[in-house]
Amino acid sequence: MRQALAMELVVQILRTADVLLRESREVFRAHGISPAQFNVLNVLADHPEGLSQREISDILVVDRSNVTGLIDRMSAAGWVRREAVPGDRRAWRVRLTPAGRALWKEAFPDYAGAVGAAFAPIGATEGRQVLAVLKKVEARAPEVAAAARVKGGA
Repeated sequence: MRQALAMELVVQILRTADVLLRESREVFRAHGISPAQFNVLNVLADHPEGLSQREISDILVVDRSNVTGLIDRMSAAGWVRREAVPGDRRAWRVRLTPAGRALWKEAFPDYAGAVGAAFAPIGATEGRQVLAVLKKVEARAPEVAAAARVKGGA
């Protein structure tokens, strides 16, 4: 692939992600939450046993320090609770509270509807193709970054 096309693809992926994030804020604002808070609610909704903060940060691909503050604020709002992990004084499991689950149940249909509407112009076959291509790029990126670190002497 030509370098110019690759650069154009990167810019378009970032622009698309930015627009989706910006517009999702409107959906979440109606529920009094941020996109990051919704993401935590959404991840925990599938894990009634809870997740560690590290697992949450890994799933959301964000730094653990960002998750700590986010969980602090969500706990203060009564949407999640931390529970000590037996045998590990440093670890916590984070679970949805009934209020958090109710908030997720309220917000999720609006978000799912907005996502469905945004992707309505493409069909299932095209959607699977785009997904496959993005997964290839994601899988290759760490290898490229590692090669760049070696080349740069880091």
